[in-house]
Amino acid sequence: MHIWINKIGGENPATLQNINILNHYVGMKYIEPESIPELKYFQYVIIGVMALGLLMSIVDRPWGYLSWLLLFVVLCALGLYDFYLWEYDYGHNLSDDAPIKIPGASFQPPLIGSKMILNFQAVSLPHISGYFVGLSIVLGFLAWRLKLKKTSHV
Repeated sequence: MHIWINKIGGENPATLQNINILNHYVGMKYIEPESIPELKYFQYVIIGVMALGLLMSIVDRPWGYLSWLLLFVVLCALGLYDFYLWEYDYGHNLSDDAPIKIPGASFQPPLIGSKMILNFQAVSLPHISGYFVGLSIVLGFLAWRLKLKKTSHV
């Protein structure tokens, strides 16, 4: 399964349907992209962060770069926490009517990394946008440090 900023899908159109069928057997809720509010508004959060980053580059002050960097890191942490809560809910709040019941089992996939869930290998890794997020944090930090160094020597 692939999760984009505004949709959920996979290698082929049936991926999400197949995951939902498997999840049904252990009592997990169906993954319904249209019922996930983050998929509707998160693209606007990203556009806002980008616009704020451009504004801070125009302001060109150390506090501007640092403010943007801290906001971006906090938003990233909140996004990961939100995703963790979503995974936890889907993996632990199982239906009592499930065809397969395994006492004490949870089916929460890993936030980042891999994990065996019954006989399935669940892997959760960032894709290219995740690497761009990391690069943005590094570049934001470098912009702040370089501007701080430049203004302290003036």
